[in-house]
Amino acid sequence: MAIKMARQIGYSVGGPIGTVIAVFATTAPSLILMILLLAILYRYKDSLKVNSMTLFVRPVTAIMVVILTCKLLISNYQHSGALHSVFLVVASYILLERVKIHPAWVIVSALGYGALFLG
Repeated sequence: MAIKMARQIGYSVGGPIGTVIAVFATTAPSLILMILLLAILYRYKDSLKVNSMTLFVRPVTAIMVVILTCKLLISNYQHSGALHSVFLVVASYILLERVKIHPAWVIVSALGYGALFLG
């Protein structure tokens, strides 16, 4: 929400340059803190406490990814219909797991599919 507001206000005040400055000013503090915290985490990566901490974070991250995926599939089903949803899920699975195509190409393919058939 904050990024959307920064983008809108930045554009209305300073045009495209204002948009870039406003979005950077909104995201830069968090980005800098994350980089610093990851540098500290990397420095102590062999510590038993850090290893234990990362073991506890993994299940939480996995659950968050599953919840996000379920919400995305439900939203996709409601807006695009079952046929498109099933096709995209099955095609993505086949391309990623069987054919071993890089995920970026699968995303680009899905965007192309959406532009052609859903746009």
